[in-house]
Amino acid sequence: MNFNKKTIEDVDVKGKRVLVRCDFNVPMKDGVITDENRLVGALPTIKYLVANGAKVILCSHLGKAKGPDPSLTLAPVAKRLSELLGKEVLFAADDVVVGENAKKAVSSAKEGDIILLENTRYRKEEGKNEEAFSKELASLADIYVNDAFGSAHRAHCSTVGVTEFVPVAVCGYLIQKELKFLGEAVENPVKPFCAILGGAKVVDKIAVINNLLEKVDTLIIGGGMAYTFLKAQGYEIGKSLLDEERVDYAKEMMEKAKTKGVKLLLPVDNRVAPEYADVDAKITEDQNVPEGYMGLDIGPKSEKLFADAVKEAKTVIWNGPMGVAEFKNFAAGTVAVAKAMAESDATTVIGGGDSAAAVNNLGFGDKMTHISTGGGASLEFLEGKELPGIAALNDK
Repeated sequence: MNFNKKTIEDVDVKGKRVLVRCDFNVPMKDGVITDENRLVGALPTIKYLVANGAKVILCSHLGKAKGPDPSLTLAPVAKRLSELLGKEVLFAADDVVVGENAKKAVSSAKEGDIILLENTRYRKEEGKNEEAFSKELASLADIYVNDAFGSAHRAHCSTVGVTEFVPVAVCGYLIQKELKFLGEAVENPVKPFCAILGGAKVVDKIAVINNLLEKVDTLIIGGGMAYTFLKAQGYEIGKSLLDEERVDYAKEMMEKAKTKGVKLLLPVDNRVAPEYADVDAKITEDQNVPEGYMGLDIGPKSEKLFADAVKEAKTVIWNGPMGVAEFKNFAAGTVAVAKAMAESDATTVIGGGDSAAAVNNLGFGDKMTHISTGGGASLEFLEGKELPGIAALNDK
């Protein structure tokens, strides 16, 4: 995949109608935004375009709308963005997204004006990437900007289709940053390169493990999926999570690591409990989990083993918690990894999702080089897949 894409700084936006695909898929409760990180993340691109005299038209999806749905309107986003920017964001309330309000707002827009279109998923065609809706979106714009990394792995009208009908398609600051840090970390890392994978399911990470074994010096596996690997090595895992169908796959991956000279680290002790609940943790002496117990986090020896590996690395990528981090008795492993990365002077990249939430909740966010804004997209990136929303943008 080519990471060298044109950005908003490579094109002249003055007086141009610029359609920006943002990620405003924010959590809401009773019409109030409960976490505005994604709005704040979009501000640098919007401010740059305003300062450089563009007529700015913003679009995004919100939730899983399957057509017009008043509970999933972007109206509250327009209101909050206006406050954050100190400048009115005009909301074009059209159930068809590109309707009379949108067309009128765009045709009368002056340089520096900002318009927000309604939820793109109000149109059923959006998810199917149908040409008619792509053309309607394109009809509003001279330049298209994608700044929604979290949706870049989906080929929708607003991420891919529209680029076929707008002459210029570039990325905003958010995607530029993702390409720089995630892209460079995976494709051209400063060595030693260490990847840490956690989370519950082996199946979610199959392609990631396979791809990273071609690139890393050390691969650390924690979380629920570690037990399938421990089982493959012949350890007892009690009632721990097991993906029976993937035991042979785990063996294959361990063989592959050996062949490639990759250090593959698994937990050497565990925090266990008799049930999936936030009860007192019992710590095992070694890899084995006693009968009647399930592993819910890595143990203290594993914490040290993993932290030492992080300290030796110059590039570290982390995706997925080391245990059931939402239980306070089983969060220590995830905290230990986050702390080791925060204290490291390596390039540290967090691959979105639960790991990003954990790092931010612990207050380590500003200590990381880069926290990805897209869970699914960053996983596909780590798998080495081409992301359609990125591929569709103009190369430098």
